[in-house]
Formats: sequence, C-alpha cells, structure tokens
Amino acid sequence: MKKIVTAFILLMVASAFIFATGQAEKPEIPDTVQPSPGKAQYVLKLAHADATNIYTSRKHTQSVAFANLVNARSGGRIEVQVYGAGALGGEREYVEGIKAGTIQAGIASGVMGGFFPPAMVTDIPYLFPSAAVAWEVLDGPVGDELRASLLKETGVRCLSFAEVGFRHFTNNVRPIKKPDDLKGLKIRVMETPLFVTLVKSLGGIPTPIAWPETYTALQTGVVDGQENPVPVILVANFPEVQKYVTLDGHVYGVDWFLINEDFFQSLPSDLQYIILDSARISSGVGRGVQNALNATGITQLREKGMEVYVPTEAERELFKKATQAPVIDWLKTKIDAALIDKFMNEVDRVVREAKSELR
Repeated sequence: MKKIVTAFILLMVASAFIFATGQAEKPEIPDTVQPSPGKAQYVLKLAHADATNIYTSRKHTQSVAFANLVNARSGGRIEVQVYGAGALGGEREYVEGIKAGTIQAGIASGVMGGFFPPAMVTDIPYLFPSAAVAWEVLDGPVGDELRASLLKETGVRCLSFAEVGFRHFTNNVRPIKKPDDLKGLKIRVMETPLFVTLVKSLGGIPTPIAWPETYTALQTGVVDGQENPVPVILVANFPEVQKYVTLDGHVYGVDWFLINEDFFQSLPSDLQYIILDSARISSGVGRGVQNALNATGITQLREKGMEVYVPTEAERELFKKATQAPVIDWLKTKIDAALIDKFMNEVDRVVREAKSELR
C-alpha cells in the first residue's frame, strides 16, 4: 500500500510538469495538445466522449497528458491528435473504429461490457473498498491477465486502466441509509443487465433511460433517482433536481485506454515503449484528477443543498450482502467464474496486506 501512496504523489508532481507553463500563481493549462516538434512519421488519433475541459474531464486531462508526453518524447516521430467530446462518435462507435483500425486509440468505459464481457468483472458491487485497492489489483497480475484476454479475444490492446470512480445513489424521496430504503424507488440505470440486477436486489425499480434524457426524467418525476460518481452528479447539475445522495460506492468504474494492435505493432520498439510508458503515466494523472474532483465535489454537493450521507462500514456490508450474490450469479452466465474468483481473491489479498502494514 505504501507504494500506491508514493506513486500517487509522484504522479501528482508529474502532472504539474506535464501541463504547467511556468506561471507561479495559476498556470494556464492548455485544453489542446502541443504540436510535435518535428515531422511526424506516425499519426495517432485518440478519441474520447467527454467534455474537452482539462479541469473537469478526467478523460481529456489524461488524453492531453498522453499526447504531450508522446509528441515530446518521440521527438516528433509520433503525432497524437486528441478528438474529444465525441468528435469521432460515441464510445461504441470509436471502440469499433479502434477494432477496425480506422481510429488508432481511445478511452472507453461504459460500453466495454458489451464489447468484451469479461470487463464486467470490475462492476461486481462493493468489490473494491477503496480506489487504492482497485489500482493495485488492476495494475497487477490479475489486471494484466484481463488485458491479455482482451487482446486475444478482440485484437485490441489495453495500454492501461484509469478511473471513472465510485458510483453513488441519489434520489428525491428519502435518505438511503440501508438497503430497505431503496425499496420501491424508481432508479435510472444504464441500459445494462448488471445494473438492473443490482438495483432489483436492493428492492428498487431499475429504469433504463438514455443519458441525455436523465435530467428531465429526474425533474419530471419519471424516476426518483439515479446513480453516478460525484463529479458526474455535479457536471450534470443533478443537485438542481435531487435532494439526497448516499456515498455507498456500489460500483467502481474503470476507464480502458485502448489502442489498435496492428497500429501498435507497426511501431518500432522504442516508440512502442514511449506509448506504453506515457499511457501508464497519463492514466495515473487521470486517476489523480478524478479523485481530486471527487474530494472537492462532496463539499460542493452540500453547498448546493444536497443532504449527503456516508454509510458506516456495517451499513455498507448490508448493501454488499444484498447485491453481490445476485449480481455474481448473473455474471457467471456471461463470463468465466474463475475470473470472478481471481478478482475477488486478489482484492482480499491486497486488503490483508494493507492491514498487516498498519500493525
């Protein structure tokens, strides 16, 4: 666990050097990519679907960090061009483009379960007790196996994992402190069976609604609540139409940094190393940004009038007991049970190791 903390601090320091322009008080951080210093031999189009605001979008922050690192470290031999805000299509479209080779790289999250079902293993409810544990698991041998499986099954390489963050319930009816409090509440969920199963197991009424329609559905009472990470709740202006938020962290969302394998293999080995190393660094920057947004965002939720509830460990355990078994039973019909066991065992190992360091 000590190495996680050290790495996190180093990544935060590194991010300052990646973006800063030298101004002491408030550096002007570019929302775009600095051009390559020389004539490019390779062009890498990097897609994401988030806003192109480096202060509030983890994917854009990560993308710009990666692009500037690669452009500079390759001496201009690779030019990374960032296409944010869905400029090359939504996640589903550009992930298929990466597989087909029409787009070289991209950062994806929500669509990964449909593209590569084993990706859903990280969506097991209450699997990760903290982001630090998730990082160690995903960046270790079990995460490496998952990335290798993606490459074997799809022909798409995952350079590194980054972070969407922990998802939390909001609603407009009552505080949610225990599983029974969700009974009868209509909760907007993504259009995926795993999240439908999760909400059903808590007695809620899962209601799949497309993301662009979610705010209106909450405003008009079509649904009572929804579930998302804190930064998303803020960016979507949900405090305007939601009163209660419970920081239960039921699912830890993962960003996958993808690259077309044929393109990657077309690069000489020194450029492959630059791509791999820059991806790891920039994913750490994205993780740091998301955690900073989450930490400051909780205060903002309160300032905007939301009632914030943080479950106790005992209460969180009740949510875990109610949801894990039904979701895992469903998940075993879609992916190898051995993969589920590997992830759960690795989480247990990391947690035990962390606790032993505190003695």
